[in-house]
Amino acid sequence: MNKPHVRIEPWSESNLDLLRKINAPEMMEHLGGPETEEQLLRRHKRYLEIGGKGSGRMYSIVLHHDNETVGSVGYWDSHHKEESIYEIGWSVLPSYQGRGIATAAVAAAIANANVEKKHSCMHAFPSIHNPASNAVCQKLNFQLISDCEFEYPPGNFMRCNDWRLEFDA
Repeated sequence: MNKPHVRIEPWSESNLDLLRKINAPEMMEHLGGPETEEQLLRRHKRYLEIGGKGSGRMYSIVLHHDNETVGSVGYWDSHHKEESIYEIGWSVLPSYQGRGIATAAVAAAIANANVEKKHSCMHAFPSIHNPASNAVCQKLNFQLISDCEFEYPPGNFMRCNDWRLEFDA
């Protein structure tokens, strides 16, 4: 399969509709279910502000050939086991899944985070029941540390895999 030609673009006002599409029940299955409109608007505001705060970056995923916006990827400051890290997460709309788009977009986000040299590593916490997201981690050379209990969204606990990626020194 050809590697998808994607680019990641900084999150913008125009991405609110994308966020609404990502909030569909089938997209939020592994993340505690859809959010209310009020929660979505708060999330959108956080995504717009994160880069300016220096606490991470959020991006939309865009296909080069037709400029179609097909998902999101981002990383943000977090703490895990008393270590300051970047945490990363992503979503690709259902009709675009299975094409390597998430892998390409996550790789681009990792490259951007690595340039910042803020943290020595990045973690991803996909649900143990989400084989596609776990496969992305494996393809991008994250190391599987263990399974763990993870709270997301607040009040919702789920079993996740803890994947760790060391940045270039």
